[in-house]
Amino acid sequence: MIRHDDIWHALDVLAAERGLTPSGLARAAGLDGTSFNPSKRATPAGRPRWPGTESLARVLDATGLTLEAFGRLMAGQAVPRAPHRPAGRSRLRLSHLSQLEQGGMFDAAGHPAGRHWDSWDVPGLAEPDLYAVTIDSDAFDPVFRLGAMLIVSPGAPVRRQDRVILHRGDGVLCAIVLERRPGDAGDVVLGGIGAQEGMEIAVGAEDHLHRIMMAVL
Repeated sequence: MIRHDDIWHALDVLAAERGLTPSGLARAAGLDGTSFNPSKRATPAGRPRWPGTESLARVLDATGLTLEAFGRLMAGQAVPRAPHRPAGRSRLRLSHLSQLEQGGMFDAAGHPAGRHWDSWDVPGLAEPDLYAVTIDSDAFDPVFRLGAMLIVSPGAPVRRQDRVILHRGDGVLCAIVLERRPGDAGDVVLGGIGAQEGMEIAVGAEDHLHRIMMAVL
């Protein structure tokens, strides 16, 4: 018999074993970051709320866990390693730069989400919100050439002179930019690169800056 508390406990333990919070596990599975929050586990009337089968399927795919192994986890047994994914590897979301403009690629907090991402297994352990972008335009040459791969972090602090991706609050990717400096009114102003060199872009309160951590040319 599957009990409500057991399945939520299994998700909590799985998240912890992967170094994630419940919110981080949900985002790693391409779900809304609040999907597994404790406040979502019961209705306002106090009735138990169960995670959907699609949500569980996404979690198993994102963590490399089998359904049988998840069942053992609900029974209180240890979390086994995924047999098909070697230890010390991470799976990043992957998209072409031009595809980031379509809706549903990021949640309200600016973190990657949704089902429209490809995946890329990379050596080493990575933060759960890191994602990879393939440059499919020559607009940023010679800084980022056509075909370059960028590793991007939504949560890393952005410093002056960092290269970043600007994600607009309305869900539209505006540009890859180079400089960061305070404007006359205290706003953040960014300078474009490549074809946008010399262009100044103001960043609004609803916009998100994702720091480019690495470029593979």
